[in-house]
Amino acid sequence: MHFSETKAFIFDMDGVLIDSENLYKIIEKELFDEVGAQIDHEEHIAYQGCSNPDMWGLIKQKHKLSHSLDDLVGMTVEKVIWYFNSLPAIEPMPGVTDLLQLLKSKGLKLALASSSTIEVIRIILSKTGLEHFFNVIADSTEAGAGKPDPAIFLLAQKKLGLPKENCVIIEDSTNGIKAAVAAGIRCIAFNGPGSEHQDQSAADWRVSGFSEIMEKFELERT
Repeated sequence: MHFSETKAFIFDMDGVLIDSENLYKIIEKELFDEVGAQIDHEEHIAYQGCSNPDMWGLIKQKHKLSHSLDDLVGMTVEKVIWYFNSLPAIEPMPGVTDLLQLLKSKGLKLALASSSTIEVIRIILSKTGLEHFFNVIADSTEAGAGKPDPAIFLLAQKKLGLPKENCVIIEDSTNGIKAAVAAGIRCIAFNGPGSEHQDQSAADWRVSGFSEIMEKFELERT
């Protein structure tokens, strides 16, 4: 991984900007119980990084749920929005604010590409105070597909107006990394809280802290 030609970073949100995966697991487990889907831990973590329509589409088919896909997605979005709105603030992932500040100060463009809905994305950006860092936002609804489909990352790259070789993605989930690889964009795997069960082997570089990226970036760009 080299940063000499990098002009933009594309960030995933959940598990990268914030440590939210365990919160989603609690919310989703409540929903699984409500609709009568018996989903074990191994199956649950396989959906990490997927959009709600993709996750519920797979669950509906596998567990033969009678609920419509629209109802399942609507229930999830409603509960997630209510939950995050109820929080007075959301703490960013340790070190991510420093990294965003550094990249912004060096004139790099920053994008957020998440499988969450735009409503949830805007709530989280507001509650973390990170909204002013990002030049563009790409969500699964606008992209037309969630990860592991590459559509979200390709939409972010298009909005940035830069070639793929000038962009770097920061992801944590297996599905997100698959999407980055399918998009043909270099990918850094962030091995943070909640990503211990994710397969990050396809990424170009794996880090356990954002300081590793900062150190390498400053060394190569000075």
